[in-house]
Amino acid sequence: MIEIPNLRPETRYGMPAADRYLFNRQYIVGYAYIFRQARWAMELIDSDTMKMEEEDLERLDNFREDARIPEVFRSTKEDYEGTGYDRGHLISSADRMQKTVVNSETFLLSNMSPQKPGFNRGIWSTLEDAVRQLAQQEQIVEVYAVCGPLFKIGEPIEVIGDNKVVVPHAYFKSVLAEEGKSGRLSIWTFDIPNSEDIEAELASFLVPTDQVERRAGLTLWDRLRGEKIDESEAKAGNMWEY
Repeated sequence: MIEIPNLRPETRYGMPAADRYLFNRQYIVGYAYIFRQARWAMELIDSDTMKMEEEDLERLDNFREDARIPEVFRSTKEDYEGTGYDRGHLISSADRMQKTVVNSETFLLSNMSPQKPGFNRGIWSTLEDAVRQLAQQEQIVEVYAVCGPLFKIGEPIEVIGDNKVVVPHAYFKSVLAEEGKSGRLSIWTFDIPNSEDIEAELASFLVPTDQVERRAGLTLWDRLRGEKIDESEAKAGNMWEY
């Protein structure tokens, strides 16, 4: 069966290009064969997706290969072992606690990327929590988020494991919130280095969305304006001051 992207709620405001699209129950991955990891991952967070429907559901930690990807382009658990890098979630396990099967899908290696432990457990986790807080605000009906790796052209490239998984220089996350009563859309886009020790405030990594688009070679939220976002018409600022 062919899945039509336009019928997925996550793609309401757009879906970037990729070598292969992987449709999971509550998120979508755009996979990059050359990087052996996602080029981007997209999710929708609202009151329905945040409901826990199974009692005592806990993080599963069942990391595993994604059989939908040709073996020659996959990453494996062994690629990460002994490297000093975390298997960093792009779509957070904590975002997908509705059902066991939904949480389980976040541990597919197609949703993982080599992240410095301090980055993964520090500022990236802080950003994930901020997005969840945003989605819980009374005036917000839906929050869309797309994130992925960033690479510096001309900078040395590090790879890990037998499958040569490429280590990103940084990560982006673009967040779009929709108000219920007014229908207003607000956008925040972050560009954060894959660094072990980051002491700067999260808001200091806010950048124009088109800056990330140029760096990533992706078009984000392309259905919002027909071509690309005009952020002069959107609210860009600190999510905690929404």
